[in-house]
Amino acid sequence: MSDTPSLPTSPLKEPLEVRFRGGGFAPTSHRWIGMAVFVVLILVTEWGTRTGWISPLSLPQPSDVLATFGELWRSGQLFKHLVPSLTRFVVGALIGVSLGIIVGVQIGLFSYIRSGMVPLVAAIFPIPKIALLPLFVIWFGIGEGSKYALIAFGTFTPTVVATYGAVDNVDRSLIRMGQSFGLSWFSIVRKIVLPGAMPGILSGLRISLAIAIILLVAAEMLGAQYGIGAYILEAGSLYDLERLFAGVVMLSLLGILTSGAIGLIERRLLGWRI
Repeated sequence: MSDTPSLPTSPLKEPLEVRFRGGGFAPTSHRWIGMAVFVVLILVTEWGTRTGWISPLSLPQPSDVLATFGELWRSGQLFKHLVPSLTRFVVGALIGVSLGIIVGVQIGLFSYIRSGMVPLVAAIFPIPKIALLPLFVIWFGIGEGSKYALIAFGTFTPTVVATYGAVDNVDRSLIRMGQSFGLSWFSIVRKIVLPGAMPGILSGLRISLAIAIILLVAAEMLGAQYGIGAYILEAGSLYDLERLFAGVVMLSLLGILTSGAIGLIERRLLGWRI
């Protein structure tokens, strides 16, 4: 019989469940929060203007702005201003963004193109594009051509910079891995470089399209009969705050729709990040 004391045995503990943390830092969508922020701001503004806390010479009542939208709808003026603006925005931005992505990818992939284009892009990127509007009017006339050209040129340079920066930031170890597996140059570009650069390209696209909206308003304030910019210019000259803020709301809605469209593209193309 052994004199070794026996150790007390403890009951087996059940294994603890460890939460999956592979999606760390993944943003969670809470759409109702954004809507609540807008509702609170509108209610505070309505209360402030009705009680006199906010001067009616500074901000109109949101209810009056909504009534202005009703008048624009009934008179048919809403679509007379929206359709030309949307056409100019889509055509100009599509030209500028498409060319910007193509040139940016070429700069990121080819050394000779990078050596020739980067100094040129660096030279024209800081130029205020609005300052070139009179030049575009001389070149393309006061019609739609100058407006398309201004928006396209304004979106081209930031898209180029964002695109070749995104290509440069692709993890080189992934490219070397593809080379070690014998992938062709085209396959590496299509399966590694472009997917890896897509987050940066889409982030730059948000900035480019915001610039496009700014240039749209500037172009329409010069020589346009219809458009959101022309509508805002006319309302401002008459000091009609309700119509002025109705035009500003149109631009805000255009920005929200553009951001939502880019977010939808991100969810479709970047699902591999989850």
